[in-house]
Amino acid sequence: MDLTGKTAFVTGGSAGIGRAIVLALAREGAHVAFTYRKREQEARVVASLAEGAGVKAQTYSVDVADLEQVESAVKAAMKAFGTVDILVNNAGINQDGVIWKMSPEQWDAVLDTNLKGCFHTIRTLSPHFRERSTGKIVNITSINGLRGKFGQANYAASKAGIIGLTKSVARELGRFGVNVNAVAPGLIETDMVAQMPQEAREQSLREIVLGRLGRPEDVASVVVFLCTEKARHITGEVIKVDGGQYI
Repeated sequence: MDLTGKTAFVTGGSAGIGRAIVLALAREGAHVAFTYRKREQEARVVASLAEGAGVKAQTYSVDVADLEQVESAVKAAMKAFGTVDILVNNAGINQDGVIWKMSPEQWDAVLDTNLKGCFHTIRTLSPHFRERSTGKIVNITSINGLRGKFGQANYAASKAGIIGLTKSVARELGRFGVNVNAVAPGLIETDMVAQMPQEAREQSLREIVLGRLGRPEDVASVVVFLCTEKARHITGEVIKVDGGQYI
């Protein structure tokens, strides 16, 4: 799955699934520009590891909920690399709570980062992809965006919104040769999952047909595939990476 000479822009690339995606793209030869919000030191480590694969890497401190910050980072990446061929929207947060206790602030924070953040990057890069008549966009959603989840109304709504956004943008950009897809992880070994209450974690684990947690690399492998020409005739799809959890 050779991506030599391509440049990828990845949001939320300093840890977890985003970190795995950045490194997987780098190993396939893609230069990587990625954002982080708080984990500057971790981002530097990821960039160093990516460069160890023989590619160029740049990091940008960005709150994806802020359009101006997104536009500034994309502009800087375009200046550094000359182009962007791949966009991976991974940045996301959760602020869980049952709906009758969820504050408007919790709702807005999750929707602004998870869903509006995707809108901001796609809106910013779409003219470039259209002009070049090529591009790959992969949005990270969740199986909970397909089925809902107790205590995650804001998170599930944001991830469901990403699915609708993916399908709509696939229709809009398809005639310009741009592939737009989504990947829906299940329970993956990340910091977010590590913070789950033990009972909820064990309940989710029992749902997984393969009987194990997924790893960030499991998601990254599918993302990389969707960014290659091997997936040139796939668009508007949502691919689950969940060990059968959704079944």
